[in-house]
Amino acid sequence: MRSVFIGRFQPIHLGHMHTIKQILNKGEDLVIIIGSAQYSHTPNNPFTGGERVMLIKRAIMDEGLPLDRIDIIPIPDININPLWIAHLKSYVPYFEKAYTHNVLVQRLMRDSGIKIDETTLLERSAYSANHVRDLIRWNNEEWTTLVPPGVVKMMKKYKWDERIKEVGNNTTKR
Repeated sequence: MRSVFIGRFQPIHLGHMHTIKQILNKGEDLVIIIGSAQYSHTPNNPFTGGERVMLIKRAIMDEGLPLDRIDIIPIPDININPLWIAHLKSYVPYFEKAYTHNVLVQRLMRDSGIKIDETTLLERSAYSANHVRDLIRWNNEEWTTLVPPGVVKMMKKYKWDERIKEVGNNTTKR
């Protein structure tokens, strides 16, 4: 069986990895869908779709998870909810089940006849990409304990942590 796990992964964190491991442990092959792939360099979406692929792949490889059972596909938004599932299917190999914690995506999947399955979550308040980005903006190194070590190294190597601080401080003039 092939399932999809949908998220923005801005950045991937240990909560995401916990979910990925649970899905693989069920014996399912996995397509990791990177949503909102066209957005980057903003407070909520600091990474490009390609950068997110790099970070996810690094985390998977560092954990020794089977890359032969995992695809990683960035998908741009179309902002037309009734058409989104057809849009998704045009990018993704055939799948039978979906995992997401986004209530809207769950509803769209169910309305399209796609089964939604669940995994247990790590502490959601700590293991959230929003929290990780906030910690980075506040110069709080605790963020490095919430993401895989290889992801921390990449973010520091490419100065993506600095980008998060810079774009997080931008405001639009009116």
